[in-house]
Amino acid sequence: KFCIIPDMRGRLVSRPAHAVLREAEKLVEAGVRELLVISQDTSAYGVDRKHDASPWKGREVRAHITDLAREMGQLGAWVRLHYVYPYPHVRDLVPLMAEGLILPYLDIPFQHAHPETLRRMARPAAAAKTLDEIAAWRRDCPEITLRSTFIVGYPGETEEEFQMTATAMRECQFDFAFIARYSARTGTTATNRFEDDISPEEKARRWTILNDILRETVRARNLLMVGREEEILISGEWKDETLVGRTRNFKEVFIPTTPDIQVGDIVRVNITEGDKWVLRGEKI
Repeated sequence: KFCIIPDMRGRLVSRPAHAVLREAEKLVEAGVRELLVISQDTSAYGVDRKHDASPWKGREVRAHITDLAREMGQLGAWVRLHYVYPYPHVRDLVPLMAEGLILPYLDIPFQHAHPETLRRMARPAAAAKTLDEIAAWRRDCPEITLRSTFIVGYPGETEEEFQMTATAMRECQFDFAFIARYSARTGTTATNRFEDDISPEEKARRWTILNDILRETVRARNLLMVGREEEILISGEWKDETLVGRTRNFKEVFIPTTPDIQVGDIVRVNITEGDKWVLRGEKI
């Protein structure tokens, strides 16, 4: 795995496309089976460079996330994108997922659905457009998996604002989400500007509601996978002679250990069971 910018919390500084691709190629040559593209804002890759081109394999490749993903998808490893904001051009990545060039997975830092809360967070207040984009992605690539992060109890969050986030979670059908309860931290913008006016009990109530929605969604989506054949990348051993791996869309699958399967192998399995968090399968 590698980052396309050196500082996860600083200014966006993109490396030339050929430098990223050469590093990815060397990792694949060394036996890496999955490349994780991680940055502060992966969808903004190349903006600071005005999407300049650099030579690669006898042609020019732009410093643009779509071009980068297309080229990486031809290196022979799984390619997974993290921290992708839903800008309009991200829809151009979805056909690459449908073609199998990159994995059908996007990690979107949603945080909240209500525009007023997002403004207080100093984040883009375009949740409605995000919902439209997600619906379009699912039409173009039904197997796409979405992961996100949410905060409940941010200063000033009303019940109406919270309920908008709960509704958005139901509509988006996230497969994974990290839900945090806001807590004041010295030196942060929120702590300096706003009073922490939501009680711990109310934060806990809202946190529980979102987690209940998530569990219902994940269980329903996991059950849809029962009976399907999937490739999984074996990531490690589990207890009771069990191996664990992940599908191309990042679902965790447990299968019985057999002597011919090693960590790092890509194995084709039949999904036999699904519950609220994991899947179980058998090697084909």
